[in-house]
Amino acid sequence: MDLIAAGSALDAIKSVPPQTWLKIAIALGAVVALVIIGRKVAKANKFILGLVLVIGGSMFFFSWIYNRNEPAFMTPIIDKIAPFFPSASSSYQQKQQQAPKGAP
Repeated sequence: MDLIAAGSALDAIKSVPPQTWLKIAIALGAVVALVIIGRKVAKANKFILGLVLVIGGSMFFFSWIYNRNEPAFMTPIIDKIAPFFPSASSSYQQKQQQAPKGAP
């Protein structure tokens, strides 16, 4: 009975597409890299680490506001903040309203 189950499990593994194995390998490599980087960062100056995280996080957050590609759970918060900042769609609409340069 165990041989049949082992054979079907092996067949199931063989039927998994190679792209899936590549994605799993990349994810595993990313986790290993994060652990190594995390251990190095733990030895760094905490003030500089905090400054880098704040600047990086704000760049990421404002990218969401500008491009409006935030995750669904952040949309209510971004909807309230977005009118105070420029967005890609508003600058596109402004450029469409202007006459082309050199046009009569």
